[in-house]
Amino acid sequence: MNSVEYNAFFKNALRDAATAYRESLESCSQKLIELSQWVCSAFEKNGKFILFGNGGSAADAQHIAAEFVNRFRMERKPLPAIALTTDTSVLTAISNDYCFDQVFSKQVQALAGPMDVISGISTSGNSPSVLKALFVAREMGAKTVGITGENGGKMDQCCDLVIRAASSDIPRIQEVHIFFGHLLCDLVERQIFGSV
Repeated sequence: MNSVEYNAFFKNALRDAATAYRESLESCSQKLIELSQWVCSAFEKNGKFILFGNGGSAADAQHIAAEFVNRFRMERKPLPAIALTTDTSVLTAISNDYCFDQVFSKQVQALAGPMDVISGISTSGNSPSVLKALFVAREMGAKTVGITGENGGKMDQCCDLVIRAASSDIPRIQEVHIFFGHLLCDLVERQIFGSV
């Protein structure tokens, strides 16, 4: 590639990312507000925000949980968020003794309750391990949230709320997901602790 081709490559990537952010926010802002209210209510009732996903979505779950437990913008008390993607002994025991499809659902059975908000992240909306855990969480009476891409996959079947990135391109979907995560953290901090 020459310098002109590189410039065109970067401009196209920036255009696609900006479009995905703008269209996602236009279609999902009310859902993000609703989710923030659910999470605030869970925290106020001694519930938890539990997140999980595979691959890049696992990293997003961990990132978002860390923002709640530590801090986002404010100096404030820790908030109870858990990523189900971090305990290698649990993950490998379930995968080995049963199957990978149960890697999150068994943890949800052990750790979740009806006061919790449970969020599965899947770019396709079709990850069997994520869907199975969301079905279990819903049966337990928890609020279930799917964070996915434009298509949404099977998330509608097991979620009370589905938040879709307005893209079918996996890198753009993943970028929008962490944008959503940061917006959610900001909204929750402001609602619980006041403006920054």
